[in-house]
Amino acid sequence: MSLTPPRAILFDLDGTLADTAPDLAAAVNQMRAARGLEPTPYEQLRPVASAGARGLIGVAFGVKPDEAGYEELKTTFLNNYAAALVVKSSLFEGVPSMLERLQQNGVSWGIVTNKASRFTDPLVPQIGLGHAGCIVSGDTTPHSKPHPEPLLEAARRLQVAPQECWYVGDDVRDIQAGRAAGMQTVAAAWGYCGHVAPASWEADALLHDPMHLLDLIRQ
Repeated sequence: MSLTPPRAILFDLDGTLADTAPDLAAAVNQMRAARGLEPTPYEQLRPVASAGARGLIGVAFGVKPDEAGYEELKTTFLNNYAAALVVKSSLFEGVPSMLERLQQNGVSWGIVTNKASRFTDPLVPQIGLGHAGCIVSGDTTPHSKPHPEPLLEAARRLQVAPQECWYVGDDVRDIQAGRAAGMQTVAAAWGYCGHVAPASWEADALLHDPMHLLDLIRQ
């Protein structure tokens, strides 16, 4: 479908702008190694990387957030990750050029992630995203995605109306949050995407390459 050209584009972080799954997987496999267990294959961990501790611990240990032992596992996982944030993580191919072109075309951009500021604040500049127009982390507002408030806060910071924004993400929660905020939504199928096909998320557009976002704007 044809989208209204945006004044600003907001992006999820993990799995959308940045390929952080290698370091997230390493943090949870460090826990398995400490317990004398074989590492969980990366191919099993990558799809759930956007879900953070909940997804990775669920796959690596079969423990859910409401089950005994989860909080202890989560604390260890987060400490491991904080100690090695940007070892193998990098921006997805095409992302730096895409962001540069957005700025050249006068389109503002920012980051809205469920990642806590404890991790976002040091990671963003290290990975090459320090020039973002705004950064809204999972603990910036009282809510996290799929609630719309983080996206609305980002729009306020960029001084752009929500309906003039696109939100781009690689998880169904991103599309739900964008829709609830009154923004047009783009599913980033180059990302992690969980175990639900992006085509079923009812996003306004589905893209397989970051650079194709520029083509979508020009349509």
